[in-house]
Amino acid sequence: MSTWHDLVTASLIGTERAVVPAAAIPGLPHTEDDAGDPAAVLLDRAALLTAARRAGRRPDRAEPLPVCESDPRPAVSPVAGRRLARMLSGEYPDMLTEWLTAVSARGLRPPPQSLPALLDRARRAGSADSGLARLVAEAGGPRAEWLAKLNPDWEFVAAPVLAGEDAWRLGDTAQRRRYLTSLLARDPAAARDLIRGGWAAAGPEERVMFLSVLVSRLSPADEPLLEAALHDRAENVRSRASNLLASLPGSALGQRMAERALRCVRIECSARGQRLLVTPPTAGGSQPERARLMLEVLARTPLRTWTDGFGLTAEQVVAAPSGDWSSVLFTGWARAAIAQRDQAWMAALIAQALIGRPPRTASETEALLQLARRADPGLGAPDALPEPGPDTPSAVGAALSVLRFRYEMLEELGHDDSGE
Repeated sequence: MSTWHDLVTASLIGTERAVVPAAAIPGLPHTEDDAGDPAAVLLDRAALLTAARRAGRRPDRAEPLPVCESDPRPAVSPVAGRRLARMLSGEYPDMLTEWLTAVSARGLRPPPQSLPALLDRARRAGSADSGLARLVAEAGGPRAEWLAKLNPDWEFVAAPVLAGEDAWRLGDTAQRRRYLTSLLARDPAAARDLIRGGWAAAGPEERVMFLSVLVSRLSPADEPLLEAALHDRAENVRSRASNLLASLPGSALGQRMAERALRCVRIECSARGQRLLVTPPTAGGSQPERARLMLEVLARTPLRTWTDGFGLTAEQVVAAPSGDWSSVLFTGWARAAIAQRDQAWMAALIAQALIGRPPRTASETEALLQLARRADPGLGAPDALPEPGPDTPSAVGAALSVLRFRYEMLEELGHDDSGE
């Protein structure tokens, strides 16, 4: 190996200033000094050494590999395995987390031949998506752990799993999240005490993690912490806190935002039907700034504000004409629906894009795609949504493809191993 590095070093420095090292290859006679062009000599010796490295050597005595512990879980069906291969090859790779979560929840395991690719995907994700490593380890089971012992690049799978309070005191963010989620389920008061006690010392990402854990069991007891988080230095903490407060019935922020929103948007009924009249906040001077403020108001307003205030369903609200403000309203409502996990509004907005006004701006297109990724995958079932017409914009078609991919992906996990 050192000979190869010496050759590389000489090539970087330049043969005019460095001596070309000899290519010492075990089993071959020592190379004599060549009086030819040093650059050509270096390339010849590099080629010789490359061939020698590729040729291999006689194997030493190999120890047998340890036996892999058996995994009683059935493998996913062949059709589900092919779906996984497509995701690993680049087709909707962001769906991998949802697929692995569903596999573990159903007591299944991925095809064994897919584990190396899954482990490599988790390794590349690293700390940017630590949850993926945990999902691969859980879904891969004993075989993934066995493979990890054979390849140092996958050692994260075999890392010791901390339990109980050790996970909270000594674990990484993912382990602390699992412990906190478990504690919140069995002792909500103790979990909230942990969050309050660790809030000041936690970094922004960990404070976001604290708030994300609260989502599943949000209660009025969380309002003081969330109100305080509205003044956090980190924008992502403030945004997450405001979204949670908007989804918390009766919160002071939700009431403030509802009052402000109803001053900006009102409904008008006439012989021609209903329409929405929008008066954006006046704090912004320019039109783009006023549109941005309007978007923030919509995204942080409890969605029940519109259905209760107008006496309409979500479908009726989003279908009401709103003139030049349609794009802002759609995008703001989509962000609110995702943040508040409101499936009725998600379905209404997706249907509106299909049969009503299609998205016309980049922000609307992105909002629609995010809705397709967060909505109930059952919307991708045949006949669940209106069929798009021949002139359907590509953005709507892309959102439908996402929904159908998710629906089919989860349906395939219900197939047995014997058929398609």
